[in-house]
Amino acid sequence: MPQGARSGPLSDLVVLDLTRALAGPHAGMMLADLGARVIKVESPGSGDETRSWGPPFVPGSDGEDVATYFLSCNRNKESVALDLKSDEGREVLTALVRRCDVLLENFRPGVLDRLGFTAEHLLGLNPRLVLLSISGFGHDGPEGGRPGYDQIAQGEAGLMSLTGSGPEDPQRVGVPIGDLLAGMYGAYGVLAALHERERTGAGQHVRTSLLASFVGVHAFQGTRWTVAHEVPRAQGNHHPSIAPYGLFRCRDGAVQIACGNESLWQRLCAEFGLDPAAEGLASNPERVAHREQLVSLLEETFADVDRDALLARLDGAGVPSGRVRDLQEVYEWDQTRSQGLVVDVEHPTLGPVELPGPPLRFFTADGTETTPTDHQSPPLLDQHGAAVRAWLEERG
Repeated sequence: MPQGARSGPLSDLVVLDLTRALAGPHAGMMLADLGARVIKVESPGSGDETRSWGPPFVPGSDGEDVATYFLSCNRNKESVALDLKSDEGREVLTALVRRCDVLLENFRPGVLDRLGFTAEHLLGLNPRLVLLSISGFGHDGPEGGRPGYDQIAQGEAGLMSLTGSGPEDPQRVGVPIGDLLAGMYGAYGVLAALHERERTGAGQHVRTSLLASFVGVHAFQGTRWTVAHEVPRAQGNHHPSIAPYGLFRCRDGAVQIACGNESLWQRLCAEFGLDPAAEGLASNPERVAHREQLVSLLEETFADVDRDALLARLDGAGVPSGRVRDLQEVYEWDQTRSQGLVVDVEHPTLGPVELPGPPLRFFTADGTETTPTDHQSPPLLDQHGAAVRAWLEERG
């Protein structure tokens, strides 16, 4: 199936993706997964910088190494190389803006303006355009011009203070979660603006940032400060407000247990012969206050039980529990594959490869699944340059 003719709920949309690295490309991939035609604009010669982020690299049949990082966030896109400082590059970009529904950009604030493509100019070229801009710390304010990198933003936005074994051990999350969240919030904003366009006929400018995305997911940790004026701190693998809820050691490893209500706590105690009303453990607030005592009690109880046997007993008792899998185990897990979370694509130089799949599925009222399955591999640099130019000429 040719690019631009894919199925999905967004198959009538054309998205122009000027982004690079991860936040913007992730937003573009989310829209592409839903069927939108996404045309990725890259710098000639080097392309998106994630093409060089590695190892790991995988050698292609053309002798060029392919970065697995780039493969993670650019499926279902076309690539066209444009020098936006050249007359020809600006002419092609202008033609694309006039013919697309959505434009994504995550330049440092002011860069696109200096190239001659201010938000006002873009919306003047195409009044129905939905423009998404993603920055590190916001496009205005006293620090609005700061460059945005996930590692920096994880610290500045408080996430690292909540993550780690304790207050003196701040840790980054194992994926660039700020970039991913900004991409998700950005795609969410784009869809809201497209919906409003159906009523008004006009596009608009949507903005988000890594900072905004982190604050947007502070959740109960945020209100611990804004309402209770309590500063949350990292405390390892146990929940700050629920107990028992965390990772517990057993004879040959560890299991995770989540007792989110008193009924589950009582089931856990009944299964292992513990007193649910013991001093300091009778209610969730008491268990939170006596967490160290609780963890010691449970780990002593589990000390002679193997992990698989322990998980079986917890499951039989109706207590939510689970193991800690590495990524090989996750991608080989039949449950993962049953949900369409691994997709097969044919890469131009790598041949058949597996990629992590989209997280959404769609069904009609009678239960028929309509989830798009016609996925394309992430493109080579400028793989579709000639085709995109030909399409523009056809459109006039």
